[in-house]
Amino acid sequence: MVLKKLQFHLYNLILIILLVLQTSCDKKIQKKTTKKKDLTEIDKLISIGHKLYQNEEFDSSYYYFSKAKNTAETQKDTSRIVHSLSWLAQIQRNLGDFTGSEATAVEALPFLNNNKYPNGKWNIYNQLGNNYLFTFDNENALYYFKKALKLKTDPIENANMKNNIAYVLMEQGKYKDAIQILTTLTSKKEVLNDTETNSRILDNLGYCYYNIGNSKALDYIKRSLKIRLQKKNDRGLIGNYYHLSIYYKKTNLNLSNTYAYLGYKNATKVNSVEDRLQCLQLLIQNSTGNHSKKYSLLYLRLNDSIAKVRLKAKNQFAKIKYDSKKEKEENLKLKEQKVNDILKLQVQKSKTHVLYFVIIIIVILTGLIYYYLKDKNRREKIQAAYTTEIKIANKLHDELANDLYQMITFAETQDLSTENNKETLLNNLDTIYFRTRNISKENSYIDTEINFIPNLKDMMSDFNTDTTNLLINGLDSIDWLSFENTKKITVYRVLQELLVNMRKHSKSSLVAISFKINNKYIIIDYSDNGVGANFEQQKIKNGLQNVENRILAIKGTITFDTKFNKGFKVCISFPNNSRHYV
Repeated sequence: MVLKKLQFHLYNLILIILLVLQTSCDKKIQKKTTKKKDLTEIDKLISIGHKLYQNEEFDSSYYYFSKAKNTAETQKDTSRIVHSLSWLAQIQRNLGDFTGSEATAVEALPFLNNNKYPNGKWNIYNQLGNNYLFTFDNENALYYFKKALKLKTDPIENANMKNNIAYVLMEQGKYKDAIQILTTLTSKKEVLNDTETNSRILDNLGYCYYNIGNSKALDYIKRSLKIRLQKKNDRGLIGNYYHLSIYYKKTNLNLSNTYAYLGYKNATKVNSVEDRLQCLQLLIQNSTGNHSKKYSLLYLRLNDSIAKVRLKAKNQFAKIKYDSKKEKEENLKLKEQKVNDILKLQVQKSKTHVLYFVIIIIVILTGLIYYYLKDKNRREKIQAAYTTEIKIANKLHDELANDLYQMITFAETQDLSTENNKETLLNNLDTIYFRTRNISKENSYIDTEINFIPNLKDMMSDFNTDTTNLLINGLDSIDWLSFENTKKITVYRVLQELLVNMRKHSKSSLVAISFKINNKYIIIDYSDNGVGANFEQQKIKNGLQNVENRILAIKGTITFDTKFNKGFKVCISFPNNSRHYV
């Protein structure tokens, strides 16, 4: 106990010295480097990024938002980190890099709780929802749209998020659920005052009615079309033309083609490749002969082109990220180099003295630990010997004392001159002899060298009697000599404990023990057809607990499987880290 306390205090002393030195150095660094945050540069980069985005110069916009994000990280400004990441994810999604957009949005999640940017969470959740929507992962899309809906945002953003949820339900074929959401939105004042949101909701509602065969469909789509024509919303008109083309596909093929072509023209005008492909699909389906061939070739060229553009954009984004990160790291290195130079001069003066002091303490501590462990090992050996003595004493008392007493009583009360009584006496003496020998074997020295296997076999064969048949399989397939002595002793004692338990309690007529190597483990399976183990019996419980402790000590696992009158099974496994194992 004294050694443990001394060891504890010495460790604390070393730790305190190191902490004092570290704190001193940190304070000196902070005095040199602490400055008030200057967010002007970040805001300027974000402003340029927004302007370039409005002009659809997405590569350049991505570069400035990426640079703003890295600068914000240096300043530890979470609001601007989230703001920049949301726009980076938006740009990647616009250019079809959905995987990259998802990764960028996910990067913002750890910053959301400390984010002061009011729409930060909403934007990130919305980005993730849209990414999953475009990649047909409707469940995750719905999850993030609903998370965004729970946030306190202005009414029009709330309406747009409900529209997004309705759109996911449409993708899932749940048109009636979508109608219920969209119908409620059409009566909202904020929706009626926002023509873009209102037209989007009306168009989606019309398409839902079309899919359930409701005659209201055409009216809602045309109401949306009228609003978008008045506002010259070319991007929004694509959806109206596409839905009208689908609506007339079965009843008026020419009109369906007309709307599909109008949708294609508008998609080309606003450079929406996905919408162009969708409209071309309708034109291919509605056309025959040369027209179908023409649209098919156009579709193939466009599809091939978009794949190349997306790959180029993805590579470009990766390069911008890399260049921006590299530039950030170089700037940080330059700043840190000045601090490090000053710190080195300060630390070098005391480093040598501290090192010598620590070495002396470690040497003293090592010596104390050595003597402590040596003393501990001696005490453990004494305790182990005492435990063994108690175990032997208990066995002698439980297994021999009663038999000896009965034999003495028999010898005193019976006529030993008769042949029958002599035979009984000799049988009792023979039984006591074998029990004494077994107790001796259970606690005797175990040879872990060349005689280990013969001794193990001999020990197990003692349990192979006229009433119990013991089967052993695979024992010789394992190179036991290459194992540590501890593992060999453990295997010997565990099997001995299981077999002794079997003989005393299970009433088994058949016992099977198999040994095998599975990957990097040795597996031993034991089973018998006895009455099973009753874990409520204290002796059995103690014996099996001892078996389990032995296996755990060699980093193995053990499982027991037993049912009343249905036998007893044990599966043991431990690492096969023998000296010869490769």
